[in-house]
Amino acid sequence: MAFENLSERLQKALKNLTGKGKISEADINDASREIRLALLEADVNFKVVKDFIKKIKKEALGKEVQESLNPGQQIIKIVDDELTKMMGEEAVSLNKSQHIPTIIMMVGLQGTGKTTTVGKLANYLMKNEKARPLLIAGDIYRPAAIDQLKQIGQQLNVPVYSEDNQDVAEIVKHGLEEADKNKNDYVLIDTAGRLEIDEQLMDELKRVTAVAHPDNTLLVVDAMTGQAATQVAEGFNNDLDLTGIILTKLDGDTRGGAALSIRAVTGLPIIFTGQGEKLTDLSTFHPDRMASRILGMGDMLTLIEKAQQDYDAKEAEKMAEKMRENTFDFNDFIDQMDQVQKMGPLDQIIKMIPGLGNNPALKNIQIPEKQISHIKAIVYSMTPEERENPDILNPSRRRRIAAGSGRSIAEVNRMIKQFKQSKEMMQKMTKGDMGEFANLPGMNSPMGKMAMRSMNKRFKKNKKKRMKKIKRYRSK
Repeated sequence: MAFENLSERLQKALKNLTGKGKISEADINDASREIRLALLEADVNFKVVKDFIKKIKKEALGKEVQESLNPGQQIIKIVDDELTKMMGEEAVSLNKSQHIPTIIMMVGLQGTGKTTTVGKLANYLMKNEKARPLLIAGDIYRPAAIDQLKQIGQQLNVPVYSEDNQDVAEIVKHGLEEADKNKNDYVLIDTAGRLEIDEQLMDELKRVTAVAHPDNTLLVVDAMTGQAATQVAEGFNNDLDLTGIILTKLDGDTRGGAALSIRAVTGLPIIFTGQGEKLTDLSTFHPDRMASRILGMGDMLTLIEKAQQDYDAKEAEKMAEKMRENTFDFNDFIDQMDQVQKMGPLDQIIKMIPGLGNNPALKNIQIPEKQISHIKAIVYSMTPEERENPDILNPSRRRRIAAGSGRSIAEVNRMIKQFKQSKEMMQKMTKGDMGEFANLPGMNSPMGKMAMRSMNKRFKKNKKKRMKKIKRYRSK
């Protein structure tokens, strides 16, 4: 998982400070040394690490302790702030043209997942901006690159422009004419890559740039290449004036050096990250949230946004009403399971909850697809009456359900017990009793408490926007 090694090392380095009433210069030097080693092992650029440690020590030694925090927590806050600054402080949006279409040119070396990322970005724009994009197949060298883009276009129901032509600039020119004719509001240009930067590649990309005048030139970089990613970014930026970075394969990078170095070295913002193979696996990069996750403080804002995106608002309201009225049944249980599956793997969701990310008992928790299929088989073996009224499930009915689903009676009993426990906990949360959540392992830890303070601060900052969204929803 992304940043896993770095996250563990940093938290270990800071853990010794959290319980102290007073921190000496020696304590700060010890923690700084551990943080420096953790960053270097994560393949973060040496100069970036040097500057980072210098800033932390200066802040830690010269800053008065805030009343609400003990000295150890103050150091954690300083590290959190400096990590955020290193990665860019705030999320950066795409440049939008004043006239349609907004043109996005995607560049990068071979093997970075560029063509797939074109599809992911098209899907993101359709979902978040109701966009009507056109994809232009500008990679005429890699075997099957055009076919791959066409397949992605079919999956998304998005048009793909291609030609049997060896002049990429001409293909792009004709593709833009097609977009103008069809009033597409976004054009995404997939370009060719190489194993390394060469003069021929750059000349071709410059000619495409001269024809397209892109509003965004985005470099797609493999996060797993570490420090090499910053060198690639500098190489492309020297010739093309990049506007931003998309980091792919972040889920496979346990170190995180590319994400931490690239903004500080190149000055280019990371705009999106790819974490997975699906066309839905593209996320806006939020430096402050990423810093919180690295330090084990969770990322509740992203978790809430994922829930808002993947949950149907009307269904969620209906479910909450059922909880209040105590009419939640097995049909609803299956619906809820499907909704949670849409949000992604359970271990990734848990990492976003403050204090739980590195809890040993929850670290690698997963629900295998096979287990979900078994639960569904048990529910589907029930009669409509049994699904709607779980209280009538006596021993003889349970034996029949076990035989019908091909599962053991013990498994059926366990699933019914889990359903009842889930129902009780969700009822408490619906009624506003957050005691269960507040007592989860790690929530009362310094990291957990700081995460909740940070989340509350951000929530207040965006309160007006949320209230407007709620009013819009209720007026429908």
